[in-house]
Amino acid sequence: MAEAADFPGTSPSPARRWLRRTAALLAAAPVLAGMLQLPAEPTAHAAAPSAAADATGSNTVDVSLNSLTPTAPSDGDTLTVRGTVTNEGKQTVTGAEVGLRLGPVLNGRSSIDSAAKRSGYQPGSDGTEVGGKYVKKFSKLAPGIRQDFSISVPVKALSLGADGVYQLGVSLTGRTAAQPWSQVLGFERTFLPWQSSAADTKTRTAYLWPLISTAHLTAETGSDEQQTPVFTDDDLAKELAPGGRLEQMLSLGRQLDVTWVIDPDLLASVDAMTRNYRVQTAGGKSTTAGKHQAVAKEWLNKLEQTVQDEKVVALPFADPDLASLAHNGKAVTGSLGQLKDATDVGAEAVEVILHVKPQSDFAWPVNGALDPSIVDVSSSAGARTLIARSDSLGESSGLPYTPNAARPIGGGKKAVVADARLSTAFQGDMTGAEGSTLAVQEFLAQSLMVTLQEPDKQRSIVVAPQRMPSASQAQAMAKALTALSDERWSQPQDLSAAAKAKPDPAATTQVPSAASYPLALRKQELPKSAFKSIQNTQNKLNRFQTILSEPDRVITPFGRAIDREMSTSWRGRAGKAATFRQSVEKYLTTLIEQVALIRKSDAKLSGRSATIPVTVQNNLVQGVDHMVLRLTSENPTRLKIDDKAYSEQPVKIAGGHAQSVKFTTTANANGPVPVYAQLYTEDGQPYGEPVRFDVNVTEITLTVMLVIAGGVLLLVLAGFRMYTQRKRAARQQAEEGPEDGTEDGPDGEAGTESGEDDPEQPSDPTPDTAPESTDPSDTGERVDR
Repeated sequence: MAEAADFPGTSPSPARRWLRRTAALLAAAPVLAGMLQLPAEPTAHAAAPSAAADATGSNTVDVSLNSLTPTAPSDGDTLTVRGTVTNEGKQTVTGAEVGLRLGPVLNGRSSIDSAAKRSGYQPGSDGTEVGGKYVKKFSKLAPGIRQDFSISVPVKALSLGADGVYQLGVSLTGRTAAQPWSQVLGFERTFLPWQSSAADTKTRTAYLWPLISTAHLTAETGSDEQQTPVFTDDDLAKELAPGGRLEQMLSLGRQLDVTWVIDPDLLASVDAMTRNYRVQTAGGKSTTAGKHQAVAKEWLNKLEQTVQDEKVVALPFADPDLASLAHNGKAVTGSLGQLKDATDVGAEAVEVILHVKPQSDFAWPVNGALDPSIVDVSSSAGARTLIARSDSLGESSGLPYTPNAARPIGGGKKAVVADARLSTAFQGDMTGAEGSTLAVQEFLAQSLMVTLQEPDKQRSIVVAPQRMPSASQAQAMAKALTALSDERWSQPQDLSAAAKAKPDPAATTQVPSAASYPLALRKQELPKSAFKSIQNTQNKLNRFQTILSEPDRVITPFGRAIDREMSTSWRGRAGKAATFRQSVEKYLTTLIEQVALIRKSDAKLSGRSATIPVTVQNNLVQGVDHMVLRLTSENPTRLKIDDKAYSEQPVKIAGGHAQSVKFTTTANANGPVPVYAQLYTEDGQPYGEPVRFDVNVTEITLTVMLVIAGGVLLLVLAGFRMYTQRKRAARQQAEEGPEDGTEDGPDGEAGTESGEDDPEQPSDPTPDTAPESTDPSDTGERVDR
């Protein structure tokens, strides 16, 4: 629509209120004693310092409109208005009378906006009193005293004319000692939608009914086979219990023709509550058993029954904040991939838990506010249609009616633009009867006015309320939709049908620039540092899962917890969002550290070679595999590991066990050598912290080294002697020639030279350590000798 969307409940400035009250006081002063002139008393009263702070004029008495039934009357109905009046002045009001005032028919949606903003009685604008017997009289109203009233009037007595939206006022007239003439001392206005018979062309209205909550599940699970989930608190049970917010949303919504918009994280959390679960205590240091399985089962079963044959839209898992991603997370590697995964997981969760196939190609940015980057991010997650709002995609000034919600926004993308006035109608405080009644009447008035703008042109509109309505807000929403159910000017449709409606060629299709994105919304976004923290956690998870024998036990709880870190529900709760992110990463780090090297003390090597064990401890429930342990000598000239600078061996350990991995070392010189043990994943990424210890070679003395060298020299000499003797014997045989096919040796024995005359052949020094078994040793660390 051409008019800008103003928000109901906005109060005028104090200066305007003072001017309006003054004008109302002067204009409302009636004649006294048959004289058509203003008396002097008002001036004298206004001059009194004590009265200046008192409620005066049409604000002297507070008029509260608590119910209006029927909300949209038809011929033959009786209109009943109930409420209270409270004297907020300091003087008793006498001759008080509550009556109804029917104002003129309003001529547009902006007229409804203007009337809703006005405060106090304005003669000429607020109509004339119905009067007669349709009034409620009070002999007096003492200061601070509240009185109830109820007025019933047949619709025919209102003399309503053409179909349209009428302003309806409730006024209290009376007198005070300071102003002893009858005047309006209290006033409240609302709207009366009047459609005497069904419209020939009705507006098609798609109303979104969101089932969304905040994050309740942690990444922590029990060590049992079922992986008992752990909740941050038991607040979700309160929402599901009778009278709770989510219970009201379900109970009310199942009686309405709406499109269900569901966060799969809510379903997953409630489903987890139907079995054994635990709840963190204050401070999160321990947990207690949850006790609300019955409540969760009842709610989930009722929801499953309700949505069978209904239209269901699945948001990405945990309802990620698209604007925060677009503005602060897009530059962080991996963030967009996380969003796509949340979309796929979300649709699957709804189908598995509710046994319905949802639509998952809608994206719903916060408050329907768009800019080009939000559109791009939404598309990257697989969304084909964005749910925007008309105060973001403002209409051109030349369009005198509300156009269809569907419209192309370029690049093959589409938006359904929700009506801002209708979508924000129930965002105020609905806990009081008056707030709810006024919101319902204004919603119905705006809805009827959409139809009346172009009575021959059928429109298809969308209403996207706040994501998490309170119980009282849900009740007000349901009351308004129930009033529309007779389909006199509006008929229900689902979101998909609204998205398929033919776009109005005159409607705005230009996506607003980044500069026009609301500053108030931008201030609530997750910062870039949050997305860096999220990605750091994801990187840790990626490395951790590669070593596990059952990776799904960590991928699922941590993957979903990371999704929750990007949730729209963190807006306005930056501190709690940071705490949740930190708790997820801290718990993941705790699990990673359960697989680690056991610290070693320095070792002494008393011989030339030895076997050194390094122990790996696995305190996880499940086994670890696909790891290697590398032992590295910082001085391979002095100490070698398996005749190299370093050596690697595979590691595979069952859950709750330890394994000693043994390496053969060879020493070439005395002295300490720093040695490092480090675990690695199969792809070469370091895992955990390295362990450093010194290997001190102490018993390769000079004498030992000389003996070794002498032994080597003897071997060389013996070999040389044998070689020369064989050469000499061969030469002699060649000179003398064979006689009988044999040759006597020097000692007269046939064959080879006697070993008796050869020098002894020293063997290699016996190793200082015995051969080691390859079986795992105890966890105690020692050097085998």
